Amino acid sequence: MHPNNIHNKQYDFSALIGAHAPLKSFVFTNQFDTKTIDFADPKAVLALNKAILKHHYQLVDWTIPDGYLCPPIPGRADYIHHLEEVLKKENFANDITGLDIGMGANCIYPILGAQIYDWKMVGVDIDPTVVSAAKNNIDVNPPLVGKIEIRHQPNKANIFEGAIQPNDYFHFTMCNPPFHASKEAATKSTLRKLKNLENSRKVSLNFGGQSNELWCNGGEALFIKRMIKQSVPFAKQVGVFSCLVSRSEHLPKIKKQLTKLNAGFSIIKMEQGNKISRIVVWKFSE
Repeated sequence: MHPNNIHNKQYDFSALIGAHAPLKSFVFTNQFDTKTIDFADPKAVLALNKAILKHHYQLVDWTIPDGYLCPPIPGRADYIHHLEEVLKKENFANDITGLDIGMGANCIYPILGAQIYDWKMVGVDIDPTVVSAAKNNIDVNPPLVGKIEIRHQPNKANIFEGAIQPNDYFHFTMCNPPFHASKEAATKSTLRKLKNLENSRKVSLNFGGQSNELWCNGGEALFIKRMIKQSVPFAKQVGVFSCLVSRSEHLPKIKKQLTKLNAGFSIIKMEQGNKISRIVVWKFSE
């Protein structure tokens, strides 16, 4: 993980339970004499996330509608810390404003950006339920009010148009794109990760994440190529664009698209345990 990530160490469950008492019922000691939770249990993961956000990020409460994606917060925080380094290199130091494309009902990136670095954030999504849930998470947390704005994207074909208003300027944009090309592919991937868990069947029947959160036509590679192409008209309203890339085999297509459009770009590698992903960052010369 990034050296500035406070989640580099194991979870302090005593402190987390102190922040959110309901977490206690999900914590147990495993065969390695380590306290943990069942990460295949959506209720346990939700309780852990609530505890993390209350203990580390000063939230009063946080929740998501049933069936929507419940993110692993340590990995999400890594993206924020890497972006902060990018902004420093661009000499963007104060009064940072960022845009999260496809924020999800959890609204996690705007929340982390606001609470870790005091950035002003705008989150945008195509799903009205997501927009309502994200607004509720902001409204119930006084530290977030005034720092985060939530917008609805009415046109599913547009990524930046409609999300970026004529008078907006964003120092950066960010996105965790839909990873899979179909619901079937997303489900198979989840079951593959959980094949050694006794309750993997239960997880398959309580699949966390909606279509726009987990899959789209063409999957990750095509989505990012569309995003790059649609970023061109907004070159003067954005300092740097960025997007997560989960699969390294997608990089050649992404680099080709960036080169074709004369964008300057870099690839940032992120490692979290055995998981490796990367961030593609690009901008256009004036």
